[in-house]
Amino acid sequence: MTEQPLPRCAGEVGIDLGLTSFVALSDGSKIAAPKFLRGAERNLRRRHKTLDRKVKGSANRHKAVVRVARAYARVADTRRDWQHKLSTRIIRENQAVYVEDLNVHGLGRGRSLAKSVHDAAWAQFVRMLEYKAARYGREFRKVGRFEPTTRRCSVCGVVGEKKPLEVRSWRCGCGAVHDRDLNAAMNILAAGRADKSNACGVGVRPAKLPAPRGEAGIPSGVV
Repeated sequence: MTEQPLPRCAGEVGIDLGLTSFVALSDGSKIAAPKFLRGAERNLRRRHKTLDRKVKGSANRHKAVVRVARAYARVADTRRDWQHKLSTRIIRENQAVYVEDLNVHGLGRGRSLAKSVHDAAWAQFVRMLEYKAARYGREFRKVGRFEPTTRRCSVCGVVGEKKPLEVRSWRCGCGAVHDRDLNAAMNILAAGRADKSNACGVGVRPAKLPAPRGEAGIPSGVV
């Protein structure tokens, strides 16, 4: 089947990936993500306990390993399906999509954020946006991770001091009051537009990418 580019549209969107909401969009909307892994924790703990009681090398242990693998696969499949629907919607509604180039692996190393980062699966979602943009004739850009998107006032452009994660809103000296995530999304949109205008005619669409199929499966140490 040959896939045709979508009809051009006027929409452009900046996307801030977060933990309190899965994404904040520069149009002022936020989309919360179901906590897929956290919601399945009770079932996963029960299956892990059953696995731990089985004798290593036994047929019953092998069956328990398969049950654990299936439980993780169900979580991954549910999350992937939800992200597919959201990414398709964003690509259909916008001609250009801009996302911050987050250091996902670095964030995931922090003990307090590791589970939330894994459950969010940001990297998987960004890959979906990227290959769908290439497939359907949309523009996709990553904004540099060192851009002060959270600290910059999207109204006056002044960059303030770094703020701890628990600070979700702040007031700029110009008087503007910002939601941390929505302000970042608007700054990502502005930075993406600036990068595009500085490209001097260079193509901004990435090469066609295959759709990623897999996702991290069973954590090491299960078998």
